[in-house]
Amino acid sequence: MRNFKLTISFCGTAYHGFQRQEGGLRTVQGELERGIYKLIGERAAVNGCSRTDAGVHAYEFVLNVFLENTIDCRGLQYGLNGVLPPDISVLKAEEAPEDFHARYSCKGKEYVYLIHNSEIKSPFLADRAYRSWYPIDEKKLDRAAKDFIGTQDFKSFCAASCDKEITVRTIFDYNVTREGDIVKFTVGGDGFLYNMVRITVGTLLFINDGKLAEDSIPKIIASKDRRLAGKTVPPQGLYLNRVFY
Repeated sequence: MRNFKLTISFCGTAYHGFQRQEGGLRTVQGELERGIYKLIGERAAVNGCSRTDAGVHAYEFVLNVFLENTIDCRGLQYGLNGVLPPDISVLKAEEAPEDFHARYSCKGKEYVYLIHNSEIKSPFLADRAYRSWYPIDEKKLDRAAKDFIGTQDFKSFCAASCDKEITVRTIFDYNVTREGDIVKFTVGGDGFLYNMVRITVGTLLFINDGKLAEDSIPKIIASKDRRLAGKTVPPQGLYLNRVFY
């Protein structure tokens, strides 16, 4: 039995997130497990580095799977790419130590959220970025985003359905930049609460729109009150960008 570490990329538009779900809903995990069975005839459970919501994408997503088959890394990578749907790609396959676990061995993640900041919609970005026509001052939001950095209690920035007892997380960095009509929110940390990235982006948009003061983030964090933060932006602009081990 060997432990394989797979790095994949996927477009999440057609999926109800990564995690396998009841009711036969289509998920990335389900497609991978079916792909492995189709390739080598082995039923194996894959362990993902994170759960993702429906419609969320990944530039880089890591998983591990234990296999009895004698297939090598190249055969596993290219074989899976031959049977998986076109919106899922295996970027790399490698053998990992027996104790490696994609989720529990993870030291941090980096997410990117994309906003198409234009009055004119793009048919190519409908499911790949959130469109906001109101002008965004990315420099102002970059300054405000720095208040998220550090080890803090982010209870104000998680969904009401979040079941985590400990809501303290460490944010390594948070940057807001612009490339043409695309405004990019890049945030890295040791872990994230349910909807945390999307709520921080929504809060920054409230600051942009004048609904919150530029210096309001520390006060919202201190309040531990979700009602004081901004909206939860839609999932289609969110990408898991990098995973750290």
